Parts: sequence; C-alpha cells; structure tokens
Amino acid sequence: MPQGVSLKKIVGLGAAVVGALSVAAGASGALSVGVSEDRGKGAAFFATMSDVGLTTNRVAVIWDPSHPDAVPAQSGVQSWLPLAQKSGVRIVFDVAPAKPGDLLTPDAASRFATWVGKVAKTFPQIKDYVIGFLSDLGQAYRASGRKKPIMDQFAFHPYPAKNTDPPSVGDKWPNAGLPNLDRIKQAVWDAFHGTAQPTFAEGRRQSFAAKLTFDLDEIGWQVGVLPSLAGLYSGVEPMPTIDEGTQALYYTDVITTAECDPNVQMLSFFLLEDEPLLTRWQSGLERVDGSHRPSYDAVKQTLAQTHGNCLGEPLLWSHTSQVMAPFVRWRMPKRIKTRRTSWHFSAGADEEVTYRAGIFKARTSRRSISRSLSSGRPKPVLAAKGKINARTMSLGLPARRLKPGRYVFAIRMAATMNPARTSLYISRAFTVASHR
Repeated sequence: MPQGVSLKKIVGLGAAVVGALSVAAGASGALSVGVSEDRGKGAAFFATMSDVGLTTNRVAVIWDPSHPDAVPAQSGVQSWLPLAQKSGVRIVFDVAPAKPGDLLTPDAASRFATWVGKVAKTFPQIKDYVIGFLSDLGQAYRASGRKKPIMDQFAFHPYPAKNTDPPSVGDKWPNAGLPNLDRIKQAVWDAFHGTAQPTFAEGRRQSFAAKLTFDLDEIGWQVGVLPSLAGLYSGVEPMPTIDEGTQALYYTDVITTAECDPNVQMLSFFLLEDEPLLTRWQSGLERVDGSHRPSYDAVKQTLAQTHGNCLGEPLLWSHTSQVMAPFVRWRMPKRIKTRRTSWHFSAGADEEVTYRAGIFKARTSRRSISRSLSSGRPKPVLAAKGKINARTMSLGLPARRLKPGRYVFAIRMAATMNPARTSLYISRAFTVASHR
C-alpha cells in the first residue's frame, strides 16, 4: 500500500516523479466509488459490490522484468471479468513494475511499454488503466514538443499522515492528503499550463475543453480487530488503529468530501475485506470472516442517499500566480533607537519557498524594491536570503545599527515548485532616531 505522493515527486517539479497516470475511458458527473482489491473474485464478491453500491474495482497488474512477457494471473482474470461486466462493475487495471528501480535500466521503459500493450490486447474489454511512472514528467513533456495529452486522470492515494488522523487533517507539505488536493492541482498547473495536456477545472468556469480529473484510487483506515474474532487473524499489529464506528464516520466523510470536489471522478477504498495477517491491512468494509463492519452500512447508506452527487457546496479551486497562502508579521514599532542591532520578522507559506528580504529607505519605490529582491540591484541597506519549508519561521537580517532615517522591511517569496509564482510584502515605514 503506497503512501500519499510527495509534491516534490509529482509532474516535473525538478525531482523524480513517483505517481500515476490514469487513462480513463470516459467520465460522468457523479462520483464513482469502489474498492482497491486484488484478491480472488467470484460471484459473491461482485454481489457484495452491487449491494453496497460500489461501481469500480481497481486491480494491480504487476510487471516482472525477469519475465517481461508474462501477464500475471491471466486465466484467473479472464474467469471473473464476465462476472464484473454482468454486475456493472468497472474494472481499472493499475499496471506498474514490481519495484520502481525496475524501470531504471536502459531498455526497461520500452519493455514495460510493450508489456502494457500486451496486457491491453489480452484484455480488450478493459478500457481504464492507471500507469505508474518515474520521470520529470512536466519538464520532459515540454521538452518533447508533444502536441497531444498524456493523461486524462491523475491517480493519487490520499492516505492520512497517521492512521488515527481524521480525513479533515490532511498531511504536511510536500505530501498531500484529502484536504490538500489543491496542492496537487496547483503542481499540475505549474507543470502543464499552456501545453496540450489538460489541467484541472477551475472555479465555475464553463468549458467544452477536456479537463483533468482525479482518480483517488486508494484510501483507508486500519481498524482494531474485535476480541471475538482475534483467532481469525495472526501476527502483531504494527500501528495504532481506530475503532469500527470511527472508521464508518471517516468513510462517510471521505465520500461526501470527494463528491463535492468537481475535480474528483473516482474514489476507491482500500480493501473490501480484511487481510488476515495483522502486518498487512485491516481496513475493509468486511471483517476477515465476511461479516459487515459499520462502515459497510455507512458507505451503502451514503451512496443510496447521494448517488455520488454533491449535496452541499462544491469545493472550487483556481490556480494562483503567487505563493500559496503566504504569511508575514513584521513585529516592528514605529520608532526605534539607533542603538538597535536586531532585525527580525516572521514569514511563511503553505509550500516550500525561497526568499530574499531586506531593509530599504522608506522613499524606495515598490518597483525598485521588487527589482532589488529579484536581482540584487539596487542593493538593500541590509539583506538576507534563504528557504522556508512550508511553515512560519522567524527570519533575521544582519546585526547592524542603522543611521537615523525612515525605513521599511520587505520580503519576496518564490515557490520552489514554480519560481515564477512570487509574493512581495513591504512593511509600513518605521523611524530610526538618535537616542536623546
């Protein structure tokens, strides 16, 4: 079970990408909810899916470079695909190498691509694929000169940072949880805006152009095993768990949140039924004996009420040309004695930024200050630069006395994901006066 993807590892942000492209067959307005489940399937599995109202099953299909032409479990998949079609369950293949390093050899990418083509020919009825990738995708896409899109969905696992965190908590930058999808939308916009690759829809804008959507293809919370069923599980649970009632509430919140984000098209809970080994996952709607957890009925009831549609206010998003949620607090009195040598203020943002800060004569124009903090000319009276890692920090300028006069603080922050996104702040003027 992969954890949430780091924003530093998404679509061409100057680091290796570890994420997924999702190539989907089509889209509808309502959210499609399903499960991520690879284990054996029969009529009972798909009957349970239909009973809950689940319409999608994501299945991992793994490429083994030591057997590059083999399609795993081919006969088994062919045996249950008709059952899925009869039940109206949409199957999504998540194709990926066994290990990320399997794509690093010189010809591995082409062999993997050939294998994906073979999987598609073997199962022509499967139209939806999640394809793992490893590259500086946004930069590579622009450099290639390609005039066609490379994805119509972005697959992402919005797991909580800690299993005990509710869905509303999210994760710290550069990671992202369910409440932090705006970070990914902005990262994709940074990487692909102005190209043939669609980005996520913005605000209430109506457009006939294709837009990128999310496939939130794994999310789940591990639940403590009931004492009466402890004998059916084995091993030792390695992480803190939540109780069954809390899981039901969390799963309801996840569905209603995803339904109200117009950019989310698909959502899959990790596992329909628990795995028996406690070192694995116990996040299913069903316990290992097939009995229903409260989350089973909670998901079923929610989908019956909403039919995948938002019943509240939609969660709208628009890209920004500035730093995400910048913050500055100057903490400077209007009048200061000349003996003062300490110059500090607080600044931060909801993403990693680089900064240049300085003290300028109060008569310096905003344009000149901006140019100075961009290029270093004209030179500030005092100057500092550095990096702020997605939090508020106390920043200091060189310890030095200032001559009597009127001055301002200023700081220019630039997003490390896209240095063209900047924010400039200038303080009110303060006076340095001789001590009398």
